[in-house]
Amino acid sequence: MKTFLDDFIYGRNPVLELLATHPERIQKIYVQKGKKVEDKILERAHANGIPVSVLSKEKINKLVGDVNHQGILARIYPVPPVSQTSMIKQAIESKGFVVVVDHIEDPQNLGNIIRTAEVLGAIGVVVPSRRSSPLSKTVVKVSAGAIFRIPIAVVPNIRNFLRNFKKAGGFVVSVELGGENIFEFEFPFPLALVIGGEDKGVGELILKESDFIVTIPMSGKTGSLNAANAIAIAMAFAAKSKLKPNF
Repeated sequence: MKTFLDDFIYGRNPVLELLATHPERIQKIYVQKGKKVEDKILERAHANGIPVSVLSKEKINKLVGDVNHQGILARIYPVPPVSQTSMIKQAIESKGFVVVVDHIEDPQNLGNIIRTAEVLGAIGVVVPSRRSSPLSKTVVKVSAGAIFRIPIAVVPNIRNFLRNFKKAGGFVVSVELGGENIFEFEFPFPLALVIGGEDKGVGELILKESDFIVTIPMSGKTGSLNAANAIAIAMAFAAKSKLKPNF
């Protein structure tokens, strides 16, 4: 099976087979408006947190060309995502840090976050399967190829991931307003470092799962940083804590 960016598989049987064997490979499923879709396909998509969109035949043809798609296609990830279990295991064993993005919808921001995470030695990046930028060509380009060098876990529920991370012995630190001064904070390890979406920040339920909240003091008049800049600063301080006294 191909693993190129923005690649698609199409047709009832291929999509159904991938849902049954490797649902983690699927970013999104598209169905043609007016076409009957098997309940089995919708049930498996829902169970795995895979979004389903209805498009006109013209729009589906624009995605894959005039092929016998049978009114259904699936966009697959450019690289196979790793399981959240393996990412948690690696982070705990190495006492490292993972970066968790809570619904980053701008592909430029997501690409920059992945690039910075790889440069600063993160174990991996965790993204939600819903309400998040897909791992698109733009993300790969902005990441400067880092997406192919750092594990990416796509999870249906960020809160559940963080709970499992804490049960395994890790700590959760969210970057949000109203927290401890990041300049004075000593990061604990193993660490899940969370950044929120561009408009709403870290969600309330995620904040409740956080062991600590850290805030970047603002001295200038701009008053805020975008998500990619904020988490880059947090990752730098986390890396400094991790590498002491050799930083």
